[in-house]
Amino acid sequence: MNLLGPTMDHDDDAVENDSPEFSIERDACPNLWPFCAYSLHPPILMSKFEGVLVSDHWLQSQFTQVQLRNLKSKFIASKNQNGEITSTDLPVLLAKLKPFSEMFKEDEIGDLLSKSGLDMSNGIDFETFLRAYLNLHSQAAAKLGNSNNSSSFLKATTTTLLHTIDESEKESYVAHINSYLRDDPFMKQFLPIDPATNALFELARDGVLLCKLINVAVPNTIDERAINTKRVLNPWERNENHTLCLNSAKAIGCTVVNIGNQDLVEGRPHLVLGLISQIIKIQLLADLNLRKTPQLVELVEDNNDVEELMGLAPEKVLLKWMNFHLKKAGYKKPVTNFSSDLKDGEAYAYLLNVLAPEHCSPATLDTKDPTERANLVLEHAEKMDCKRYLAPKDIVDGSTNLNLAFVAQIFHQRNGLSTDNKKISYAEMMTDDEEMSRDERCFRLWINSLGISSYVNNLFEDVRNGWTLLEVVDKVSPGSVNWKHATKPPIKMPFRKVENCNQVIKIGKQLKFSLVNVAGNDFVQGNKKLILAFLWQLMRFNMLQLLKNLRSRSSQGKEITDADILKWANKKVKNTGRMSQMESFKDKSLSNGIFFLELLSAVEPRVVNWNLVTKGESEEEKKLNATYIISIARKLGCSIFLLPEDIMEVNQKMILMLTASIMYWSLLQSTDDSESSPSSVAATPEASPAPSVNGDEGSEFSMGAEITNLSIDDSASDTTVSSIHENNDTILQ
Repeated sequence: MNLLGPTMDHDDDAVENDSPEFSIERDACPNLWPFCAYSLHPPILMSKFEGVLVSDHWLQSQFTQVQLRNLKSKFIASKNQNGEITSTDLPVLLAKLKPFSEMFKEDEIGDLLSKSGLDMSNGIDFETFLRAYLNLHSQAAAKLGNSNNSSSFLKATTTTLLHTIDESEKESYVAHINSYLRDDPFMKQFLPIDPATNALFELARDGVLLCKLINVAVPNTIDERAINTKRVLNPWERNENHTLCLNSAKAIGCTVVNIGNQDLVEGRPHLVLGLISQIIKIQLLADLNLRKTPQLVELVEDNNDVEELMGLAPEKVLLKWMNFHLKKAGYKKPVTNFSSDLKDGEAYAYLLNVLAPEHCSPATLDTKDPTERANLVLEHAEKMDCKRYLAPKDIVDGSTNLNLAFVAQIFHQRNGLSTDNKKISYAEMMTDDEEMSRDERCFRLWINSLGISSYVNNLFEDVRNGWTLLEVVDKVSPGSVNWKHATKPPIKMPFRKVENCNQVIKIGKQLKFSLVNVAGNDFVQGNKKLILAFLWQLMRFNMLQLLKNLRSRSSQGKEITDADILKWANKKVKNTGRMSQMESFKDKSLSNGIFFLELLSAVEPRVVNWNLVTKGESEEEKKLNATYIISIARKLGCSIFLLPEDIMEVNQKMILMLTASIMYWSLLQSTDDSESSPSSVAATPEASPAPSVNGDEGSEFSMGAEITNLSIDDSASDTTVSSIHENNDTILQ
């Protein structure tokens, strides 16, 4: 079974599979994520709650909503001038979809479809297309058989027939939830969950459980005042909870690109369990870094290796920690995975004996039966007060996810590392200052939300080979990368890394980034300030392009500037009759959060509960407001990565991104919901909406009002943007 995190396969044209291994993979769906994920895909909005419906319930059950939207988009785009798809068009359409394009020619697909028994005499409707897709998938799987390519094929296809639920994992995750949420004031009425039933998936359908679990993994990620908590939620409230959940999951590092709100509302077991497993993994591995556990520096012999340690994924650090103790215990075989290397239980026996010798039993190593040894290992661990994440059978079977959880629990309970003050001091010196650390976190999470094949664990280490940056650049500016001149990792020759990074710089200059005296080698050397400055410009460019593309639906698609975003926000608040204004994105008055709460209320009156808003006079009040702002913005549909401190300290980069994400959401609502009536939005009893003045509610839902009336003042833009570019230039020159 794959580890709980992201997969490493990348295929823009594929409709990727929600793997039977519970990983939630990326998708090329054009209707998936909101603007501030900064991908090039428009968001799921509340108005799109119904999803893609198929009259045949069995057929609909074979696909996730994300996959249905993706296939629907491709189906519609392939219609001929008469708005139809004929039986001769179908093989052409299917041949363009990967991985079919790599396995079949058009005539082969035509032959297979002719033998399938599908009725295509009256043209091809969407359901016939879906059946043809599933049929071709089964033919492809049969063709591959047990070949080495079969697994990669299955990861790139849509059928859910292969989705199975590992009951041991389900039982383990249920036990985790019962343990950590048993005292929660709201959740305790539903706990304990019985792992033998489907109660877990039923309980997850209203979104509250998943939001609460995210806060267990990374405390204070979600302001719980923003969660809709009632015993019975209406569809809009449930949808809001899932939007908040998915955007918050991305904000802690989960990969959720192939899952939509409707999938959670339906309680699809493999997707719900996959998301839960990622959240729990993040919780269990949270301390496996030098910032949280500086004692980890003991794992390296030479101080020069500390940077390498910092660049390792948490799972790799955990393996390194385990092997460190096994070596001391005299265990000869290195452990390289959480599956086959742990099946006989010997490594566990040695590890626990060295960490807790007081509970050591010779019988653990003397027994020849792996199941008996596994049972003795778990008894030893229980004496150390370790939570039991697995059963003896799971060790013998080599369950990757449960073994990882168990080893992480042992680490938390007793890591056995020294408290050498000199080494710890050195490790603390190697960590970044707070602001740089926040920026690193923001850009890392943003990159991981884009759905590229690489996954970034440590920004400054993982971008040094240039490949990840090329993937991000190509995502932001499609077609800009010359992949023939790029080298994919692992890269042994240093000059190949420089070549990759030089191409990144070249493209940056073509996009008119400020890159004075910057060379590819600066990235290879890990120059942190230059890396952050480049990524900021890339993120900002992506955001402005998204706004430009959206506005081009109703106008000529002029460039959007920072000044336009500022002007839009001020006008939006002013139209509600409120007096707050933002002078710039570094206006210190923004620290109390009131302006952003008024802006959010202006774009969606029901989203802000003004009874929960403070005056923002003290630091504590400012933090309450800032936390609330972030959660209700995510609840609307903004996938943002800033922290409350960014609002409190008025970090102008993050303030710009927050404002732009709200703007994008509002403009997209105005465009997509032009035929909707405001009365169609269900009211939330808990929310006390700000009063509407000057007839603003009419303009809120006007087709092109906000977009076409958005004036462009280039001179004003230059003045406003200059302060931001000055910061970049100061860093870059």
